[in-house]
Amino acid sequence: MISSQPPTPLQSAMEWCAMDPNPITANHVAKLIQDVKGGDTTTSDSMTELSSLFPSDGRRISFGTAGLRSAMKPGPLGMNDLVVLQAAQGIAKYALQTSSKTSTTDDKKPKGVIGYDHRSNPGLNISSLSFAILTALVFQEAGIEPILLDGYAFTPLIPFCLQKTEAIVGIMVTASHNPKQDNGYKVYASDGCQIRSPMDSDISKEIMANLAPWKDYGSVLQELQKKSSNDDPCLGLSDPEMTKSITNDYFAALKKHGLMTEQATMSSTDESLSPPSFAYTAMHGVGHPFAERVFSEFGLPPFVAIPDQKEPDFTFPTVPFPNPEEKGALDIAKAYAVDQKCDIVLANDPDADRLAVAEKDRSTGEWTVFSGDQIGIMLGHWMWTQIGKNCDKPVSMCGSTVSSKMLAEIARVEGFHFEDTLTGFKWIGSRSQELSKKEGYRNLFCYEEAIGFCCGDVIFDKDGVSAMAVFSEMALYEYRQGLTLKQHMQSLYDKYGEFVSHNGYYRLEDSSVVHKIMDRIRCNGKYDLEYLSPYQVEYIRDLGVPGYDSSKPDKQPTLPCSASSPMISIGFTNGCLAQFRASGTEPKFKYYIEMKGSPGKSREEVSKELHAMTPIILERLLEPEKNGLKIPSKL
Repeated sequence: MISSQPPTPLQSAMEWCAMDPNPITANHVAKLIQDVKGGDTTTSDSMTELSSLFPSDGRRISFGTAGLRSAMKPGPLGMNDLVVLQAAQGIAKYALQTSSKTSTTDDKKPKGVIGYDHRSNPGLNISSLSFAILTALVFQEAGIEPILLDGYAFTPLIPFCLQKTEAIVGIMVTASHNPKQDNGYKVYASDGCQIRSPMDSDISKEIMANLAPWKDYGSVLQELQKKSSNDDPCLGLSDPEMTKSITNDYFAALKKHGLMTEQATMSSTDESLSPPSFAYTAMHGVGHPFAERVFSEFGLPPFVAIPDQKEPDFTFPTVPFPNPEEKGALDIAKAYAVDQKCDIVLANDPDADRLAVAEKDRSTGEWTVFSGDQIGIMLGHWMWTQIGKNCDKPVSMCGSTVSSKMLAEIARVEGFHFEDTLTGFKWIGSRSQELSKKEGYRNLFCYEEAIGFCCGDVIFDKDGVSAMAVFSEMALYEYRQGLTLKQHMQSLYDKYGEFVSHNGYYRLEDSSVVHKIMDRIRCNGKYDLEYLSPYQVEYIRDLGVPGYDSSKPDKQPTLPCSASSPMISIGFTNGCLAQFRASGTEPKFKYYIEMKGSPGKSREEVSKELHAMTPIILERLLEPEKNGLKIPSKL
C-alpha cells in the first residue's frame, strides 16, 4: 500500500541530493544527512537545518512578482541550481505549448532570451551566471535556441531582446534590489511583458510535472568547462557579437521612438540657470556602463560616478538593502555629489530597471529626494508636452492604482487617456501594450510609485536607463527656463492641484498578519469603519476575493481580484485616499495615503491635514503594535 504521508525532511533531502547537479550544495546536504543518520553530537543542529531546508509540509519556492525570488541556499525553498533547472524545464514546456513559433528547423527554431546580473554565493558555488548557464542548457534540451546575453545585463534589455528576436520566452536572473543573500528568476512571456495570472499558475504546474532533471546537467557542465577557455565565463553558450548588436539596437530604438528631444544642445536664455551637473550611482549593480552609454547617446553632459558604488559587487558593502527607496540609501551619493559640486543625484537599483532622483538647492545646500510619484508626474507631463501634443494617435498613459492620482488629473485637464492598473509592471506593462497594439493608442508613459518608469513604447516594462536619460533632458530644459526641479514640481502643483502623499511600509515577521488585518477591515462584509471617526468614509474598494467596490452599482471592482494578493482602498469625503497591500517581493506591508487639496488650499494646509490624519488611519486600521508590524530603521 502506497503511503499518502508526505516525505520526511530526511527523505526529501536524500531525493534532493540524487538530483542536484551542484557538488557543493549536494555535499552540504549530504553532510547533514550523514550527521542525522549517524546520531553524533551535531545531530540536533543538523536536523534543525535539514528541517528548515526541507520542510515536512513539502513547501517549495513559489512564483511571486513575475518569477522566483529567495535566498541562495540548498533545498526547494531556496534559489539554487536544482530549483533553477526545474523551473527552466517547466518554463520551457509551457513556452513551447503556448507559442505558435515552434518550428524545429534550424533557421526557425524557437528562441529563448537569457540575461544575468552579478549576484553570487561563492561558498555554495551558485550565482546568477550559473543559473543562466543551466537555463541555456535546459532550453537546448527542450529544442529552444538559447540567446544567452554575454556579460552582465540590465533587466530592460531582456524584454527588448525578446521582442527584437521574436523569442518565445525571456529570463532575467536577478533579485533586483533585494539584500545580497537573495537571487531571483524573472520570467517574460512571448509578448515581451512579465508573466501574470494565470500564466504563473500554469507554469507552476509544468514545473511540478518536470522536477526530475531531463539529463545529467552536472556532467554536461563538466564537459563544457573542460572545453571552454578560462576567459569565457559563459562556457561558449553566449554570442558576444549578437549581444553587442542587440545593445546597439536598444539605444538606437530610444532615439527612433522620439525619447531624445535634444535638450542637451539647446542654447541658454537670459533667465537660464547654469546647467545642472549630475552624479550617478549604480548601487553596486550592473547599471554604470549602460547609464554612461545612454548619456553619451543623448548628448548629455557626462555624469560623475560615485566611486564606492560604481562597480558590480555582490556583497553590496555600503548598502545592506540596495534599494534607492530605502532611507539613507542615497547618503553616500549625496555626500560625494556635494564634494564634486553636483546638483542632481541619479540612482539606478542594482539591475537598473528603476530610477531615484535627488536635487541639491544651490543656495541652502538642502536636498530634496523626489518620491516615485513626483518623478512619475514630471516624466509623464514631459512626455505629453514634448511628444504627446503632436502625436498622430490618441495618447494614453497608465499608472498603478496605488500611485498618485495627479497624473490622472493632468490627463483630464490636457485631454489624453489615463488608466489605473493593478500594482506591478506585469499589469502596468501588459495593459500599456494592449492600449498600444490593440486599442489604437500610443501609450507614451506608465509608472508605479515604487520608482518604476516606462518612457515611450520601446519596451513595456520599467526601465531605469531610458527614464534617466529622459529625466536628465527634462532637467536641462527646466534649468534653462530658470527653474530647479523642485520649483518645476511646484509649478505643476500650482497648475493641476496640490497632491500630498505619505507612502511607507512596515516590516513583517509573519505574512499571515496581512490577511488578519484585511479581514478586520472587511468586518464580515460589513466594512464598518466607524472607528475612523471623525473622518467620513466615502467609498471602499477591496481587491481580495470575492471583491467589493461600494462606488459601483453592482458593488464589483473593475480591476481583477486576488485572494493571495489582496489590496484595500478607502476613499474619504475630505479628498484623502488610503490604500494597503503586501509587497510581492519583500516581507513588507505597504501603505499609500494621498490627499488632494480643495481649490484655494495651500500645500502647507493640505500637508497639515494629511499629517494629522495619517497616524489615526495607521493606528486604528493596522494596529501595528498588536500585529507585530515593525517600523523600518534608518540604514
